[in-house]
Amino acid sequence: MKEGNWTKFPVLFSLYIAQSIPMSFFSTVVPVIMRQENYSLESIGLLQLVKLPWIVKFLWAPLIDNRAKNTTQLKRWIIFSEIFYACVILSIAMFNLQTDFKLIIVLMIVAFIASATQDIATDAFAILLLKPRERGLGNSMQSAGSFTGTLVGTGVLLIAFHYFGWTVLLVLLAGFVLVALIPLAFYGNKNVIEKDYRQRVTLADIAYFFGRRGIHKRILVLVFYYSGIIGVLAMIKPFLVDHGYNVKQIGFMSGIIGTSVAALSALAAGYIIRQIGRRKSMFLFLTLSLTAAGYLWYISHQTPSLLALYTGICLIWGSYGLSTVAVYTTSMDVVRPGREGTDFTIQIVITHLSSLIIAVFSGKVGDLTGYTGLFGMEALLSIFTFAVLLYALPKEKINGNS
Repeated sequence: MKEGNWTKFPVLFSLYIAQSIPMSFFSTVVPVIMRQENYSLESIGLLQLVKLPWIVKFLWAPLIDNRAKNTTQLKRWIIFSEIFYACVILSIAMFNLQTDFKLIIVLMIVAFIASATQDIATDAFAILLLKPRERGLGNSMQSAGSFTGTLVGTGVLLIAFHYFGWTVLLVLLAGFVLVALIPLAFYGNKNVIEKDYRQRVTLADIAYFFGRRGIHKRILVLVFYYSGIIGVLAMIKPFLVDHGYNVKQIGFMSGIIGTSVAALSALAAGYIIRQIGRRKSMFLFLTLSLTAAGYLWYISHQTPSLLALYTGICLIWGSYGLSTVAVYTTSMDVVRPGREGTDFTIQIVITHLSSLIIAVFSGKVGDLTGYTGLFGMEALLSIFTFAVLLYALPKEKINGNS
Protein backbone atom coordinates (compact mmCIF):
# COMPACT_ATOMS: atom_id res chain seq x y z
CA MET A 1 0.00 0.00 0.00
CA LYS A 2 0.97 3.61 -0.41
CA GLU A 3 1.96 5.59 2.65
CA GLY A 4 -1.35 7.39 2.97
CA ASN A 5 -3.31 4.13 2.96
CA TRP A 6 -2.06 2.47 6.13
CA THR A 7 0.76 4.28 7.97
CA LYS A 8 -1.70 6.94 9.12
CA PHE A 9 -3.23 4.40 11.53
CA PRO A 10 -0.11 3.66 13.64
CA VAL A 11 0.63 7.40 13.64
CA LEU A 12 -2.78 8.11 15.18
CA PHE A 13 -2.36 5.24 17.64
CA SER A 14 0.99 6.60 18.85
CA LEU A 15 -0.41 10.12 19.31
CA TYR A 16 -3.39 9.01 21.38
CA ILE A 17 -1.42 6.59 23.54
CA ALA A 18 1.18 9.30 24.25
CA GLN A 19 -1.59 11.64 25.26
CA SER A 20 -3.45 9.23 27.53
CA ILE A 21 -0.59 7.67 29.54
CA PRO A 22 0.44 10.87 31.39
CA MET A 23 -3.22 11.85 31.82
CA SER A 24 -4.05 8.50 33.39
CA PHE A 25 -1.01 8.74 35.63
CA PHE A 26 -1.85 12.20 36.93
CA SER A 27 -5.59 11.64 37.39
CA THR A 28 -5.55 8.05 38.68
CA VAL A 29 -2.13 7.06 40.05
CA VAL A 30 -1.17 10.34 41.72
CA PRO A 31 -4.22 10.18 44.07
CA VAL A 32 -3.07 6.74 45.18
CA ILE A 33 0.44 8.06 45.83
CA MET A 34 -0.99 11.04 47.72
CA ARG A 35 -3.08 8.80 49.94
CA GLN A 36 -0.01 6.70 50.71
CA GLU A 37 1.73 9.96 51.72
CA ASN A 38 -1.19 10.67 54.12
CA TYR A 39 -2.74 13.56 52.19
CA SER A 40 -6.29 14.49 53.20
CA LEU A 41 -9.21 13.49 51.03
CA GLU A 42 -9.85 17.21 50.54
CA SER A 43 -6.41 17.66 49.00
CA ILE A 44 -6.90 14.62 46.81
CA GLY A 45 -10.25 16.03 45.73
CA LEU A 46 -8.53 19.24 44.59
CA LEU A 47 -6.56 17.11 42.15
CA GLN A 48 -9.72 16.75 40.06
CA LEU A 49 -9.22 20.40 39.02
CA VAL A 50 -6.50 19.25 36.63
CA LYS A 51 -9.23 17.83 34.39
CA LEU A 52 -10.84 21.25 33.92
CA PRO A 53 -8.94 22.09 30.68
CA TRP A 54 -10.49 19.04 29.02
CA ILE A 55 -13.97 20.32 29.86
CA VAL A 56 -13.42 23.86 28.54
CA LYS A 57 -11.02 23.09 25.67
CA PHE A 58 -13.70 24.01 23.12
CA LEU A 59 -13.01 27.67 24.04
CA TRP A 60 -9.64 27.69 22.26
CA ALA A 61 -10.48 25.17 19.53
CA PRO A 62 -11.38 28.06 17.10
CA LEU A 63 -7.85 29.42 17.55
CA ILE A 64 -6.37 26.16 16.29
CA ASP A 65 -8.81 25.99 13.39
CA ASN A 66 -7.75 29.51 12.36
CA ARG A 67 -4.01 28.99 12.75
CA ALA A 68 -3.78 25.50 11.23
CA LYS A 69 -5.18 25.42 7.70
CA ASN A 70 -3.64 22.15 6.51
CA THR A 71 -2.14 18.93 7.81
CA THR A 72 1.40 20.36 7.90
CA GLN A 73 0.36 23.22 10.16
CA LEU A 74 -1.66 20.85 12.34
CA LYS A 75 1.44 18.66 12.70
CA ARG A 76 3.34 21.68 14.00
CA TRP A 77 0.65 22.36 16.59
CA ILE A 78 0.72 18.72 17.69
CA ILE A 79 4.51 18.58 17.91
CA PHE A 80 4.80 21.90 19.75
CA SER A 81 2.04 20.95 22.20
CA GLU A 82 3.61 17.56 22.92
CA ILE A 83 7.10 19.01 23.43
CA PHE A 84 5.65 21.60 25.81
CA TYR A 85 3.67 18.82 27.51
CA ALA A 86 6.85 16.80 28.00
CA CYS A 87 8.75 19.82 29.35
CA VAL A 88 6.04 20.49 31.95
CA ILE A 89 6.07 16.83 33.01
CA LEU A 90 9.85 17.06 33.32
CA SER A 91 9.56 20.21 35.44
CA ILE A 92 7.08 18.47 37.77
CA ALA A 93 9.72 15.78 38.34
CA MET A 94 11.98 18.42 39.87
CA PHE A 95 9.57 19.12 42.74
CA ASN A 96 8.59 17.18 45.83
CA LEU A 97 4.98 16.08 46.20
CA GLN A 98 5.08 16.68 49.97
CA THR A 99 6.58 20.18 50.01
CA ASP A 100 5.52 21.61 46.63
CA PHE A 101 1.97 20.28 46.32
CA LYS A 102 0.26 23.52 45.21
CA LEU A 103 2.92 24.28 42.60
CA ILE A 104 2.66 20.75 41.25
CA ILE A 105 -1.13 21.14 40.92
CA VAL A 106 -0.63 24.34 38.90
CA LEU A 107 1.93 22.64 36.66
CA MET A 108 -0.39 19.67 36.16
CA ILE A 109 -3.17 22.02 35.02
CA VAL A 110 -0.71 23.60 32.56
CA ALA A 111 0.23 20.12 31.35
CA PHE A 112 -3.44 19.25 30.79
CA ILE A 113 -3.92 22.50 28.83
CA ALA A 114 -1.09 21.41 26.53
CA SER A 115 -2.58 17.92 26.30
CA ALA A 116 -6.04 19.30 25.48
CA THR A 117 -4.53 21.52 22.78
CA GLN A 118 -2.75 18.53 21.27
CA ASP A 119 -6.03 16.63 21.34
CA ILE A 120 -7.87 19.36 19.41
CA ALA A 121 -5.14 19.48 16.77
CA THR A 122 -4.87 15.69 16.56
CA ASP A 123 -8.63 15.30 16.09
CA ALA A 124 -8.63 17.90 13.31
CA PHE A 125 -5.58 16.20 11.76
CA ALA A 126 -7.36 12.84 11.84
CA ILE A 127 -10.53 14.26 10.26
CA LEU A 128 -8.54 15.69 7.34
CA LEU A 129 -6.43 12.56 7.03
CA LEU A 130 -9.18 9.96 7.07
CA LYS A 131 -11.57 9.38 4.22
CA PRO A 132 -15.18 8.78 5.35
CA ARG A 133 -14.78 5.03 4.86
CA GLU A 134 -11.57 5.05 6.94
CA ARG A 135 -12.98 6.91 9.93
CA GLY A 136 -14.15 3.79 11.73
CA LEU A 137 -10.68 2.25 11.57
CA GLY A 138 -9.05 5.58 12.42
CA ASN A 139 -11.17 5.97 15.51
CA SER A 140 -10.40 2.38 16.46
CA MET A 141 -6.77 3.49 16.62
CA GLN A 142 -7.77 6.55 18.65
CA SER A 143 -9.84 4.64 21.19
CA ALA A 144 -7.49 1.65 21.39
CA GLY A 145 -4.57 4.02 21.93
CA SER A 146 -6.45 5.81 24.71
CA PHE A 147 -7.45 2.56 26.45
CA THR A 148 -3.93 1.16 26.10
CA GLY A 149 -2.56 4.38 27.54
CA THR A 150 -4.98 4.11 30.43
CA LEU A 151 -3.89 0.52 31.03
CA VAL A 152 -0.23 1.55 31.16
CA GLY A 153 -0.87 4.78 33.04
CA THR A 154 -2.97 3.23 35.79
CA GLY A 155 -1.37 -0.20 36.10
CA VAL A 156 2.21 -0.38 34.88
CA LEU A 157 3.23 3.07 36.14
CA LEU A 158 1.90 2.42 39.63
CA ILE A 159 4.17 -0.61 39.82
CA ALA A 160 7.05 1.38 38.28
CA PHE A 161 6.62 4.08 40.93
CA HIS A 162 7.17 1.47 43.61
CA TYR A 163 10.58 0.58 42.11
CA PHE A 164 11.85 3.86 40.65
CA GLY A 165 10.22 6.64 42.63
CA TRP A 166 8.62 9.96 41.66
CA THR A 167 11.47 11.75 39.87
CA VAL A 168 12.75 8.90 37.71
CA LEU A 169 9.23 7.88 36.73
CA LEU A 170 8.27 11.37 35.51
CA VAL A 171 11.52 11.72 33.57
CA LEU A 172 10.73 8.44 31.81
CA LEU A 173 7.17 9.65 31.21
CA ALA A 174 8.38 12.85 29.55
CA GLY A 175 10.78 10.84 27.41
CA PHE A 176 8.00 8.54 26.25
CA VAL A 177 5.85 11.51 25.17
CA LEU A 178 8.71 12.73 22.97
CA VAL A 179 9.45 9.30 21.51
CA ALA A 180 5.79 8.92 20.53
CA LEU A 181 6.16 11.96 18.25
CA ILE A 182 8.66 10.19 15.99
CA PRO A 183 6.07 8.45 13.74
CA LEU A 184 4.28 11.79 13.18
CA ALA A 185 7.52 13.65 12.42
CA PHE A 186 8.21 11.37 9.45
CA TYR A 187 4.64 11.03 8.21
CA GLY A 188 3.01 12.75 5.25
CA ASN A 189 5.60 15.44 4.57
CA LYS A 190 4.91 15.26 0.82
CA ASN A 191 1.12 14.93 0.88
CA VAL A 192 -0.34 18.09 2.39
CA ILE A 193 -4.13 18.12 2.79
CA GLU A 194 -5.73 21.57 2.85
CA LYS A 195 -8.77 22.51 4.89
CA ASP A 196 -11.86 23.81 3.18
CA TYR A 197 -11.18 27.15 4.84
CA ARG A 198 -13.81 29.76 3.95
CA GLN A 199 -13.87 32.27 6.80
CA ARG A 200 -12.36 32.93 10.21
CA VAL A 201 -13.65 30.76 13.05
CA THR A 202 -14.81 32.69 16.12
CA LEU A 203 -16.29 31.86 19.51
CA ALA A 204 -19.67 32.66 17.97
CA ASP A 205 -19.20 29.57 15.81
CA ILE A 206 -19.67 27.50 18.97
CA ALA A 207 -23.16 28.97 19.30
CA TYR A 208 -23.76 28.55 15.56
CA PHE A 209 -23.00 24.85 15.91
CA PHE A 210 -26.03 24.50 18.17
CA GLY A 211 -28.16 26.52 15.76
CA ARG A 212 -27.70 24.18 12.81
CA ARG A 213 -30.78 22.57 11.38
CA GLY A 214 -31.47 19.17 12.94
CA ILE A 215 -28.48 19.39 15.31
CA HIS A 216 -30.76 18.72 18.29
CA LYS A 217 -30.96 15.11 17.13
CA ARG A 218 -27.19 14.80 17.23
CA ILE A 219 -27.07 16.32 20.71
CA LEU A 220 -29.64 13.79 21.95
CA VAL A 221 -27.43 10.96 20.70
CA LEU A 222 -24.34 12.46 22.36
CA VAL A 223 -26.14 12.95 25.68
CA PHE A 224 -27.74 9.51 25.92
CA TYR A 225 -25.57 7.05 23.98
CA TYR A 226 -23.29 6.26 26.94
CA SER A 227 -26.05 6.66 29.52
CA GLY A 228 -26.71 2.93 29.98
CA ILE A 229 -23.09 2.06 30.85
CA ILE A 230 -21.50 5.14 32.46
CA GLY A 231 -23.28 4.61 35.77
CA VAL A 232 -22.19 0.98 35.80
CA LEU A 233 -18.58 1.92 35.06
CA ALA A 234 -18.66 4.53 37.84
CA MET A 235 -19.95 2.04 40.42
CA ILE A 236 -18.31 -1.22 39.35
CA LYS A 237 -15.29 -0.75 41.67
CA PRO A 238 -17.42 0.03 44.77
CA PHE A 239 -19.55 -2.99 43.78
CA LEU A 240 -16.43 -5.17 43.85
CA VAL A 241 -15.30 -3.66 47.16
CA ASP A 242 -18.65 -4.46 48.75
CA HIS A 243 -18.26 -8.07 47.62
CA GLY A 244 -14.98 -8.39 49.50
CA TYR A 245 -12.33 -7.77 46.83
CA ASN A 246 -9.23 -5.76 47.75
CA VAL A 247 -7.56 -2.92 45.84
CA LYS A 248 -5.00 -5.18 44.18
CA GLN A 249 -7.66 -7.61 42.96
CA ILE A 250 -9.90 -4.80 41.71
CA GLY A 251 -6.98 -3.15 39.93
CA PHE A 252 -6.36 -6.38 38.03
CA MET A 253 -10.01 -7.19 37.33
CA SER A 254 -11.17 -3.75 36.18
CA GLY A 255 -7.97 -1.81 35.51
CA ILE A 256 -6.11 -4.46 33.54
CA ILE A 257 -8.61 -7.04 32.28
CA GLY A 258 -11.44 -4.54 31.76
CA THR A 259 -9.32 -1.92 30.02
CA SER A 260 -7.65 -4.57 27.85
CA VAL A 261 -11.06 -5.78 26.69
CA ALA A 262 -12.04 -2.18 25.92
CA ALA A 263 -8.91 -1.70 23.79
CA LEU A 264 -9.53 -4.92 21.84
CA SER A 265 -13.20 -4.02 21.39
CA ALA A 266 -12.22 -0.61 20.06
CA LEU A 267 -9.99 -2.27 17.47
CA ALA A 268 -12.86 -4.54 16.43
CA ALA A 269 -15.33 -1.66 16.26
CA GLY A 270 -13.66 -0.03 13.26
CA TYR A 271 -13.92 -3.22 11.24
CA ILE A 272 -17.56 -3.72 12.25
CA ILE A 273 -18.48 -0.15 11.31
CA ARG A 274 -16.79 -0.54 7.94
CA GLN A 275 -18.68 -3.77 7.23
CA ILE A 276 -22.22 -2.88 8.33
CA GLY A 277 -22.22 0.92 8.47
CA ARG A 278 -22.64 3.58 11.16
CA ARG A 279 -26.34 3.22 11.89
CA LYS A 280 -26.46 -0.56 12.28
CA SER A 281 -23.26 -0.48 14.33
CA MET A 282 -24.69 2.04 16.78
CA PHE A 283 -27.75 -0.13 17.33
CA LEU A 284 -25.58 -3.25 17.67
CA PHE A 285 -23.21 -1.63 20.19
CA LEU A 286 -26.18 -0.26 22.15
CA THR A 287 -27.60 -3.79 22.30
CA LEU A 288 -24.35 -4.92 23.92
CA SER A 289 -24.57 -2.04 26.42
CA LEU A 290 -28.08 -3.16 27.33
CA THR A 291 -26.85 -6.74 27.67
CA ALA A 292 -24.03 -5.63 29.98
CA ALA A 293 -26.29 -3.57 32.25
CA GLY A 294 -28.95 -6.29 32.26
CA TYR A 295 -26.39 -8.97 33.12
CA LEU A 296 -25.02 -6.99 36.06
CA TRP A 297 -28.59 -6.35 37.24
CA TYR A 298 -29.19 -10.11 37.14
CA ILE A 299 -26.06 -11.14 39.07
CA SER A 300 -26.52 -8.37 41.65
CA HIS A 301 -29.52 -10.18 43.12
CA GLN A 302 -27.15 -12.57 44.88
CA THR A 303 -23.47 -12.93 45.67
CA PRO A 304 -21.89 -13.39 42.21
CA SER A 305 -19.12 -15.86 41.53
CA LEU A 306 -15.70 -14.69 40.37
CA LEU A 307 -16.46 -15.95 36.85
CA ALA A 308 -19.75 -14.02 36.82
CA LEU A 309 -17.96 -10.85 37.87
CA TYR A 310 -15.28 -11.23 35.20
CA THR A 311 -18.02 -11.79 32.62
CA GLY A 312 -19.80 -8.62 33.72
CA ILE A 313 -16.58 -6.59 33.72
CA CYS A 314 -15.70 -7.78 30.21
CA LEU A 315 -19.21 -7.01 28.95
CA ILE A 316 -19.32 -3.48 30.33
CA TRP A 317 -15.80 -2.52 29.25
CA GLY A 318 -16.25 -4.20 25.88
CA SER A 319 -19.46 -2.29 25.16
CA TYR A 320 -17.78 0.94 26.26
CA GLY A 321 -14.89 0.38 23.85
CA LEU A 322 -17.28 -0.28 20.96
CA SER A 323 -19.51 2.69 21.82
CA THR A 324 -16.57 5.09 22.00
CA VAL A 325 -15.52 4.34 18.44
CA ALA A 326 -19.10 4.75 17.20
CA VAL A 327 -19.45 8.16 18.88
CA TYR A 328 -16.09 9.42 17.60
CA THR A 329 -16.70 8.19 14.06
CA THR A 330 -20.14 9.76 13.74
CA SER A 331 -18.87 12.97 15.36
CA MET A 332 -16.35 13.33 12.55
CA ASP A 333 -19.16 13.02 10.02
CA VAL A 334 -21.00 16.16 11.15
CA VAL A 335 -18.16 18.68 11.45
CA ARG A 336 -18.33 21.82 9.31
CA PRO A 337 -15.55 22.44 6.75
CA GLY A 338 -12.81 24.60 8.24
CA ARG A 339 -14.14 24.04 11.77
CA GLU A 340 -13.01 20.45 12.27
CA GLY A 341 -11.28 21.01 15.60
CA THR A 342 -14.05 23.19 17.03
CA ASP A 343 -17.02 21.01 16.03
CA PHE A 344 -15.45 17.69 17.02
CA THR A 345 -14.34 19.11 20.38
CA ILE A 346 -17.82 20.49 21.13
CA GLN A 347 -19.37 17.07 20.57
CA ILE A 348 -16.86 15.21 22.74
CA VAL A 349 -17.22 17.78 25.53
CA ILE A 350 -20.99 17.17 25.46
CA THR A 351 -20.37 13.45 26.04
CA HIS A 352 -17.94 14.25 28.88
CA LEU A 353 -20.42 16.54 30.62
CA SER A 354 -23.39 14.20 30.24
CA SER A 355 -21.28 11.26 31.45
CA LEU A 356 -20.17 13.28 34.47
CA ILE A 357 -23.77 14.10 35.37
CA ILE A 358 -24.88 10.48 34.97
CA ALA A 359 -21.91 9.20 37.01
CA VAL A 360 -22.75 11.57 39.88
CA PHE A 361 -26.45 10.72 39.65
CA SER A 362 -25.66 7.00 39.68
CA GLY A 363 -24.10 7.30 43.12
CA LYS A 364 -27.29 8.84 44.48
CA VAL A 365 -29.42 6.13 42.86
CA GLY A 366 -27.11 3.47 44.27
CA ASP A 367 -27.51 4.87 47.78
CA LEU A 368 -31.29 4.91 47.47
CA THR A 369 -31.94 1.63 45.66
CA GLY A 370 -28.76 -0.43 45.98
CA TYR A 371 -26.73 -1.87 43.13
CA THR A 372 -29.67 -3.86 41.78
CA GLY A 373 -31.75 -0.71 41.41
CA LEU A 374 -28.84 1.18 39.86
CA PHE A 375 -28.04 -1.49 37.28
CA GLY A 376 -31.73 -1.83 36.50
CA MET A 377 -31.96 1.93 35.91
CA GLU A 378 -28.96 1.75 33.58
CA ALA A 379 -30.65 -1.01 31.57
CA LEU A 380 -33.77 1.15 31.28
CA LEU A 381 -31.65 4.06 30.06
CA SER A 382 -30.24 1.80 27.34
CA ILE A 383 -33.78 0.90 26.28
CA PHE A 384 -34.70 4.60 26.19
CA THR A 385 -31.61 5.26 24.06
CA PHE A 386 -32.95 2.87 21.43
CA ALA A 387 -35.89 5.26 21.05
CA VAL A 388 -33.45 8.17 20.79
CA LEU A 389 -31.53 6.44 17.99
CA LEU A 390 -34.70 5.58 16.11
CA TYR A 391 -35.67 9.24 16.23
CA ALA A 392 -32.27 10.84 15.68
CA LEU A 393 -30.18 8.68 13.35
CA PRO A 394 -30.50 9.34 9.62
CA LYS A 395 -31.53 6.36 7.55
CA GLU A 396 -29.31 7.28 4.64
CA LYS A 397 -25.60 6.57 4.55
CA ILE A 398 -23.50 9.27 6.13
CA ASN A 399 -21.44 11.26 3.62
CA GLY A 400 -22.59 8.82 1.01
CA ASN A 401 -20.33 6.09 2.32
CA SER A 402 -20.58 4.08 5.51
